[in-house]
Amino acid sequence: QVQLVESGGGLVQAGGSLRLSCAASVRTFSSYAMGWFRQAPGKEREFVAAISWSGGRTDYADTVKGRFTMSRDNAKKMVYLQMNSLKPEDTAIYYCAADLQYYESRWREYDYWGQGTQVTVSS
Repeated sequence: QVQLVESGGGLVQAGGSLRLSCAASVRTFSSYAMGWFRQAPGKEREFVAAISWSGGRTDYADTVKGRFTMSRDNAKKMVYLQMNSLKPEDTAIYYCAADLQYYESRWREYDYWGQGTQVTVSS
């Protein structure tokens, strides 16, 4: 069983930055690939970024490429999402997810999810 807890969301002006964190409670964190997803009101959940078990591979949605950076610290059992140059359209609840397989953007395949953290970007 994997428990995930996101933090770091909040209200920020357009052009600003936020750093999201996701803490994992699992014995073998390095066995899990991780993903960040987001869901805005009335919209489907969408892929933001994913990272492989060791962090050697990362993938990003085109909408965030060049602005967001995902990283992980296996010793601390943490993943991060550094979000720069935020836009109002980035407003959503952000979720981290974990799975033993690297599913990248296929959110329906991920087995474990956090409860999410709200990010609101004002114009």
